[in-house]
Amino acid sequence: MAFREINTKMVQAAVAPGQRLFSQRGAMLAYQGDVSFTPNMSGGRGGVVSMIGRRVANEDTPLMTVEGSGTVLFGHGGHHVQVIELSGDTLYVEADRLLAFEGTLEQNTVFLGSEGGVMGMVRGQVSGQGLFTTTLRGHGSVAVMAHGGVFEVPITPQRPVRVDPQAYVAHHGDVRNKLSTALGWRDMVGRGSGEAFQLELSGSGTVFVQASEEKL
Repeated sequence: MAFREINTKMVQAAVAPGQRLFSQRGAMLAYQGDVSFTPNMSGGRGGVVSMIGRRVANEDTPLMTVEGSGTVLFGHGGHHVQVIELSGDTLYVEADRLLAFEGTLEQNTVFLGSEGGVMGMVRGQVSGQGLFTTTLRGHGSVAVMAHGGVFEVPITPQRPVRVDPQAYVAHHGDVRNKLSTALGWRDMVGRGSGEAFQLELSGSGTVFVQASEEKL
């Protein structure tokens, strides 16, 4: 594991020669050893084409490359930090929630409308996530940020999970998602529950939900 949770708001990363990490610029809190931090324009293993896609999709959070030999403490804005391990699958997460990730992971951008058609696009608008999201694929660990802590909810074929779009952080696994609505006459007259839109995730995997409906 490249990242170790020091507390709920900081992670420590071990940096070894020949390996590299990526983090948001300005997320380094302290470090020991011979470690360098350089601005990164391409980000991850996605290459130039992926970089252009992220810029077009507004999913291009400024990153820096971390290399050398030593240990680094990362944190940002006092946000809660959660480490997620990937074993060959794909993590779907907004770029601005990425604190740091291993260089072994391939970064890319996907169009939300491809998962749910028009409703996928509506989901992007309702959740405030836009029409695109960032993916990280491969073997390695990722440190993501959230408000108030993160709870992991397993998704099984028998038990899909419905999440408030504002509380959604990320998901991975063989998961399909769509936006569902619960609009009724009470909502029309202003007497509804206020939970008119829900993000439904089905299949097999895990969804990460934060303890707040506040965006970063």
